[in-house]
Amino acid sequence: MATIYVAGGCFWGMEKYMSLVNGVIATDVGYANGTTESPTYEEVCTGLTGHAETVRVDYDPDVAPLPFLLDLFYQAIDPVSVNRQGNDVGTQYRTGVFYANPADRAVIERALAQLREQYGEPIAVESGPLTNFTSAEGYHQDYLEKNPGGYCHIDRELFELAASATPDPSHFTTPES
Repeated sequence: MATIYVAGGCFWGMEKYMSLVNGVIATDVGYANGTTESPTYEEVCTGLTGHAETVRVDYDPDVAPLPFLLDLFYQAIDPVSVNRQGNDVGTQYRTGVFYANPADRAVIERALAQLREQYGEPIAVESGPLTNFTSAEGYHQDYLEKNPGGYCHIDRELFELAASATPDPSHFTTPES
């Protein structure tokens, strides 16, 4: 099992989206890479803690390789939008990919380089090591499962994409290649 942390706006939709991917074992929504320890949702919403709403994604890399997960993640966000996804605005809604395993850095950098080639403007997706992560309150976990009609900035059609996606090994290269 491997773990990656993705911040893509409101974590309710991103958790649902990533949880549908074959090979994703578990997800947990929370707050990452801020300046305070164990923040609450209300504190994060002030924008003063520096945290991003983030989803921890535990996955089987033999079924869902990291480049494949990153490709799906990039399809669900606006990678050029700064501190905003959909109707959600603020630093807590910034986009990012945070890693706990230093070996993931090269994979993330390669995926971001490929993403930059697709856009004519700067990419606003931050990347770097995970500095901290606090699980969000229970009512945020699996929010869209508990509230199917709840707010989500991700186009619902993308949920079908996530559920049916399969990696194409020839599409992805390893950092060594």
